[in-house]
Formats: sequence, structure tokens, C-alpha cells
Amino acid sequence: MSKFFISCDEATTICDKNQYGEASFGDKFKITLHMLMCKVCKCYSGQNTKMTKMYGNYSNGLCKKEKCLSNDDKAIMEESLKDRMEVPVSEK
Repeated sequence: MSKFFISCDEATTICDKNQYGEASFGDKFKITLHMLMCKVCKCYSGQNTKMTKMYGNYSNGLCKKEKCLSNDDKAIMEESLKDRMEVPVSEK
């Protein structure tokens, strides 16, 4: 049974792999169990998902002509991330 319980370091690694579709079924099972018990990793996973979606929106929509984000786009993205990543006071 202990092989199903993972550390937070392993959980974040699996979370990152899962974002890119590289996590195995066993990894997905382990991360699901871990996130049921660990609010910090659950929060990390949510933030990771938001950042991946936001970057995808910017890289696919706004910056097709450029290879990199402009400084203005980076500032807009940073502000948007700050607004979305704020943890409600009740969860601190």
C-alpha cells in the first residue's frame, strides 16, 4: 500500500508530466490519491493548469507572428496570472 503514497516532490513531477500527457495510468492514480490528502499539491496542480492554458492562449492567439512574447504581452500575462493565482484569505 505504501507504494501508492508519494511525496510532494514526486507529486509535482507527476503533475508536470500529466500536463504534457506523459503520465502513466499508475502515475495518475498516485497523484489523485495524493491530492485527496494534500491541499498544497492540489493548489499547485490548479495553478499549473491555469498557467498552461494562459500560455497556450498567448502563444497560439496573440503571438503567432512572433517567436517570443513581447514585453507588453509579458506584462499583461503577469498581471492576469497575479489576479488568477491569488489564494482566498480563508485558505491561507
